[in-house]
Amino acid sequence: MKIFNYRLIIFTLSIIFGVVFSIPSFLQTDSGKKINLGLDLQGGLHMLLGVNTEEAVTSKIKTYATSIKYFADDEEILIEDLSIDGELISFTVLDEDELPKVDAMLEKIKGLVITKPTPLSYSVTLSDAEIAVVKDLSVSQAVETIRNRLDQFGLAEPTVIRQGEADIVVELPGIKSVAEEKAARELISKPANLELMAVDEAIADQVYALSSTQAAQYGDIILESSESPNIKYLVKEIPILNGSQVIDAQVAFDKSNQAIINFTLNSSGARIFGDFTGKNVGKRLAVVLDGKVYSAPNIRERIGGGSGQISGGFSLQEAGNVAIALRSGALPASVKLLEKRSVGPSLGADSIKASMMALIFGFVLVVVFMLAYYRRAGLIANIALVTNIFIIIAIMAMFGATLTLPGMAGIVLTIGMAVDANVIITERIRELIKSGQSVGKAIEDGYANAMRAILDANVTTLLVAVILYAYGTGPIKGFAVTISIGIVASMLTAILGTHGIYEMLQNKIIKDKNNKKWFGI
Repeated sequence: MKIFNYRLIIFTLSIIFGVVFSIPSFLQTDSGKKINLGLDLQGGLHMLLGVNTEEAVTSKIKTYATSIKYFADDEEILIEDLSIDGELISFTVLDEDELPKVDAMLEKIKGLVITKPTPLSYSVTLSDAEIAVVKDLSVSQAVETIRNRLDQFGLAEPTVIRQGEADIVVELPGIKSVAEEKAARELISKPANLELMAVDEAIADQVYALSSTQAAQYGDIILESSESPNIKYLVKEIPILNGSQVIDAQVAFDKSNQAIINFTLNSSGARIFGDFTGKNVGKRLAVVLDGKVYSAPNIRERIGGGSGQISGGFSLQEAGNVAIALRSGALPASVKLLEKRSVGPSLGADSIKASMMALIFGFVLVVVFMLAYYRRAGLIANIALVTNIFIIIAIMAMFGATLTLPGMAGIVLTIGMAVDANVIITERIRELIKSGQSVGKAIEDGYANAMRAILDANVTTLLVAVILYAYGTGPIKGFAVTISIGIVASMLTAILGTHGIYEMLQNKIIKDKNNKKWFGI
């Protein structure tokens, strides 16, 4: 027996790898990487969300208006009547000599349509192409924001994928209680839109006498307090800063042991914040979160360092969720729940049981057939088949992949595909032995002749799996992943592994001179 050959060594290492890294998944040990079960196998929450992309356009317009205001203040350019009307920003420059500066600034912003009703006035809006980009980007940003929030919340393997133009599918395996579902839904849907807005001190005392339309004539809006809808604030419509400049947010406690949120701004936000507070000492700055004023402290001095706090009677859990939302970024547009369904753990257990039965029956039938028809060649093929299953589980566990019901179907299908290569090889060897070739020559030529057919079949299937993964949704991706890993593993075990075993046993097969015992003929 030729015990050592490179094919057998690689195959042996593959067996060790597969067994070692799949044990945590099979035994569900506390240590080691394991396969995560998908929503359909362990139960959880499935939601379809719709993104209000029109809000993203409005938010973009407001951001540009903020930039125009800051530029004018920073360059000491006198402008008046800066206001937003739907998707239109309008303002007037008081000094004709400052027009070149304003024109240069606006030209740097891509996607704007700029008109001048009068020589000193400007009307700015977004082009149709830019609006389409903003809407598309808002959905992509919402996907990333929701995914980041769920990751920080500690949910294992959430699935967040885009569906269509403005919808998002969210799957949360392991959500079992009503309380967990409520917390997850609130975290996902919370806009977390932080704005720092100047209180209009000139007419602040008239807030209860003004309507929203009348306030708009002064360039103001009326906002309610987070404590009570009866408490109102009159603030400038154009915010000083927004949540896009927040880089960190942490829960802390004030002197009365109430939960508060400390936030930190980036360098640009810190500079704007410092400049504004330095020029408005004695006035109030409203801290606005999701359209409600949480506090409106007086500015006593210039505030440098780019940090601030939000207080408003938060519970510890509420403060934690708001901090997570601020850290992960505000949603560019609000999301609404279009569809919700809960998958119970009992249904998942039934799915696992049914899938395992299919896997076991399919495996047993294949093993029995191979042993009965191909004898010891069938035994060698079965060794490769078992190794193939271990490798699939091991690789999925290493990468923390999520196993879904279609994924289990992919494993069942892989069993048949894995043994298919050995069937082709063994049939080629049998044909060559029947034609009178020696066993050693038949084995080598059998692998050589079968190689092209095996490669063609596996490569074409692999290409289809790649396409399914690229364009499919969650369950389809799970099926594609297991099929892809199974194909690669089967080529390793069937082509390389079994060939190495035959090389090791070749002299023994020749000495036995019993082709029926070895190949079923």
